Amino acid sequence: MSGPHAPGVSRAVVVAAPGEHRLVEREIPEPGPGEVRVRVAAAGICMSDREVYDGHRAPGYVRYPVTPGHEWAGTVEAVGPGVDPALVGRGCVAEGFRACGTCERCRCGETSLCTAGYAETGFTEPGAFADHLVVPARLLHLLHPDADLRAAALIEPAAVIAAALRVGRPRPGERVAVVGAGTLGLLAVQLLAASSPAELVVVDPRAARGEQALRHGASEALSPEEAGGGALGRFDLVLETAGAPSTAASSCLLARRGGRTVLTGMFAAGATGLDPVHLSVSQLEIGSVFGAPSAAWADAVRAFGLGLLDPAPLISHEFPLERFAEAVALVGGGDPKTGKVLLRP
Repeated sequence: MSGPHAPGVSRAVVVAAPGEHRLVEREIPEPGPGEVRVRVAAAGICMSDREVYDGHRAPGYVRYPVTPGHEWAGTVEAVGPGVDPALVGRGCVAEGFRACGTCERCRCGETSLCTAGYAETGFTEPGAFADHLVVPARLLHLLHPDADLRAAALIEPAAVIAAALRVGRPRPGERVAVVGAGTLGLLAVQLLAASSPAELVVVDPRAARGEQALRHGASEALSPEEAGGGALGRFDLVLETAGAPSTAASSCLLARRGGRTVLTGMFAAGATGLDPVHLSVSQLEIGSVFGAPSAAWADAVRAFGLGLLDPAPLISHEFPLERFAEAVALVGGGDPKTGKVLLRP
């Protein structure tokens, strides 16, 4: 945890340019009309934050200088004009996309595909690697009074998985595979276990991660080599979470004819493409997810409140803001013992 700092001062990590950051002190921000100020309790670091720091985020999806941090939970500390003062003191998370709410995609409920232009907390708008965060009140999702705010910082990636499950439509008794046992994969195992699958198999090259998946509800853990040997064409639903160069294509091979594959990993240019012959002959249904719409956030918050989602065991490291460089270096470092890394302002 961070040490004491001057009253009336709010600290924030600012990435001025790729590889260049500093911890700044500023006045505590005041919420404007329709906004709230949140005291950040915990903020998760994910690979997209590492991409922002390294300068590998796709053009148009980051705006420097920026305070990163899109996975977070905290407590409402102040409200701006037009916002219900009863929100003060409430634990919360908030959607990251600053959707306009009025375009055709937003009116259809597809708020992650807002056509008004990309804007997202922690990428183009100030994020949660800070003591305080100001967000539109309309994006808040309130938590139970006794919620673990440290664990709630992982509701954002859980909302991505909830979006994938809306696309994949798991049904009781189906054979399901999850490709990748990182944070997304392990959250997927938890949420999929609640749908009563006949099989819930996790595919990951890291044996330690496979064992962790078994503790979270998976029925079997396979290496990619084992999956390629006897699991091809076996699954009704395959949820890809790894974003590795080969996993989109390999996930399609795991699905049965007429099955469903949903891609949630963020792929880089040059990833192996999908075989159109296989797709057509197998009559596969392919879906993909970019972030999470409002409905998926509601699903994730509900699952968290009911205890169907328990992200706390996925957290492996916690750092104060002052040690941001050390914390971000762990993410994507390849150590299977590194789970979710948190900053705790």
